[in-house]
Amino acid sequence: MQFEPRATRNDIIGCLHNSEHFDYGVESWEAYKRRCLASDLIEEQRKVQAADLVIFQFPLYWFSMPASMKGWIDRVLVQGFAHNFPQCYDDGLLKNKLALLSFTTGGDEEMFSKGGVSGDIRYLLWPIQHGIMHFCGFKVLAPQICFAPKYVTEEKRKEMLTSWAQRLKTIWEEKPINCTPELYFK
Repeated sequence: MQFEPRATRNDIIGCLHNSEHFDYGVESWEAYKRRCLASDLIEEQRKVQAADLVIFQFPLYWFSMPASMKGWIDRVLVQGFAHNFPQCYDDGLLKNKLALLSFTTGGDEEMFSKGGVSGDIRYLLWPIQHGIMHFCGFKVLAPQICFAPKYVTEEKRKEMLTSWAQRLKTIWEEKPINCTPELYFK
């Protein structure tokens, strides 16, 4: 797609709301209301609007998502489109949609366990699942995690793919997770 992940003034077409002091959050919100966002953002927002389920597929990178995906979130899920205080969390503007994080890790499952060297994977997911997805209203499904595919056998990688394919067959039957602090920090 060649999607530009950097949020810049180029995202706003036409006059700025406050040309003396550029504030991306304010400017993108005002541009959304005036229908003055860049065409690539409008196209991505159309895709989100048309989807019942949005799957965010990525490699875990420095304990988070890659910068290009974070840039997509910054530019596409703007105020007015995805949230509009107090329309957030259960009342977020994307509340009739499901979201799912599907990612690979460099470390094995033990490394991302409660006593593991990298800590419980749920701690890493809190800012993404709760702070982004749930904040925008998405109902969040349990993540699909492939631990350390680079370091396992070909047979194990095939099992990971088979498991994901099987899950997708019944994805519409799944219940969303409870995005509250108790889930992540017990």
